[in-house]
This record gives sequence, C-alpha cells and structure tokens, in this order.
Amino acid sequence: MARRDGRAHPGGVRTEAPTTARGAVAGFLENPVVGMAPWIIFSLLVGPGRFEIAVVLALSTTVVLVAAGRIVHRGSSWKLLELADLFFFAALAVVGLLASDSTRHWLETYAGEVSNVALVVIAFGSMAVRRPFTLPYAREQVDPAVWNTPTFLRTNYLITGVWGLAFLVAALAGAYGDLVLHNPNNIWTGWIIQILAIVAALRFTAWYPDVARARALRRAGLPGPEPPHLAGMFLPLAGLLVPIGIAVLVFDDNVWWLGVALIVGGSLLTKALTAHA
Repeated sequence: MARRDGRAHPGGVRTEAPTTARGAVAGFLENPVVGMAPWIIFSLLVGPGRFEIAVVLALSTTVVLVAAGRIVHRGSSWKLLELADLFFFAALAVVGLLASDSTRHWLETYAGEVSNVALVVIAFGSMAVRRPFTLPYAREQVDPAVWNTPTFLRTNYLITGVWGLAFLVAALAGAYGDLVLHNPNNIWTGWIIQILAIVAALRFTAWYPDVARARALRRAGLPGPEPPHLAGMFLPLAGLLVPIGIAVLVFDDNVWWLGVALIVGGSLLTKALTAHA
C-alpha cells in the first residue's frame, strides 16, 4: 500500500508526511480508533450511578471529533461511524433526560452491553455490505491508487472484524456480570476482560497494517523490512498482566494467588516477548 507518510510502499507511490499542526490533527482524525473512542469511553464508564457522566463524555467526544473532522476535511463525506456515534449517544442523552427511574436503572445496568452490541452490528453489518467501517479512515491515509487493491481491502476487513469480535467479547462479559453474577461492577466481567479485548483490538489495528505492507512488498519482489514478529502484537497485552495482577490483589482478596501469578507471569512473558519483538 502507498501511505501518505513519505515512505514507499507497494504501488510505487511516495507522498509527503504532514508537517503542520493541521496535518497532525488530520492524521489523528484519520485513525478509525478515534471514531470508536466515544463507544470505548461509554462502555467502560457506564454503570450504576454513572450513566449520565458516561453519556455526557461520549456525546461530547463525538461532537468534538465530528466538528474537527468537518473542519479538517471540508467537503468530505460522512463516515458510518460518525453518524452512528451522533445518533446513538444523542438518543441515549434524550432518553436519559426523559426516562423514568426504572428505565434509568435499566440503562445504568445494561446500556454498556447495548452499546457493545450496537458496535458489533455496525462492524459485521458494514462487512456484510462490503463497506467495512475502517475503510473511509484508511482511504484518507493512502494513495487512491491502492484503494481497491486486495491487500488494502483485506487489511480493512480483518481490522473491522477484529473490532467486531472485541466488542462482542466485551458485550458477553458485561452480560455475564449483569445477568449471571448480578454484579455490574465485577472486576473481571466489568473491567479486566473488556479492557483486554479493546487493547487487543487496538494493538492489532496498529500491528497488522505493517505486516500486510511487508508481505505485499515481498510478494512483489520489492525490497522492504521483514514483517513484524508476532511477539510485537502480544507485548502490550503481556505488559497489562502486571497492573491487572495488582488490581486483583487490591480488589479481589479471594484470589490473591491469581494476582501474584499474573504479576510474575506478566513480568516473565513481557521479558520473553521483548527479546523477539
């Protein structure tokens, strides 16, 4: 693929990296993770007594990002994720203002799962209609010559699918905590599993495009770097095991031994992966 970063990639197109503040902002807004920021904020924050603050932060983030996108990319078409962000969180804000106490309680308990399921539908639905939601973001970062190449399209399908799976895992974990454990604030189902799923998707989004570009160069017989090692994909996840272990020691005395195991195992695994990353 040919990226707008000043480096040559398959397709032989070289373009200049943005050097101005406007270019830096554009590069930030062109990342599909930015479009999912309101959903991530909401799904992690919402819970008993936190519905209002979660909606306000998610909607405020949405408005700021959409406004910035319209300023930086004047005349650009609306992205599916932008429209979904605005509609979903504006609707939740209105419902929250008008809801009865019982409805508000239901929202505080289950709105996190609803938002995760909504993003699962967006992810797999966009793939089903052959318009993965990461595609508009990715096209803003590369030369139009590669927009319809198999490598570029396959990369976007994979990244979109991984995000769909991450939010599906988060939805199932939250639902288990709410419906089976009857504890929306359970440290495992409400926090650890959901955070690990999101971090895994974030890391894959950053890691896999370099893998795809390196493989495409090699298939084309062009010089280029070796594909990044798989260790680089899992290194951030291994690094998370230590703070997770500390959190388990602090908040879940019943399994203190698991906290110790996570701290020791995370340290050893991080060291091992660092040697290969």
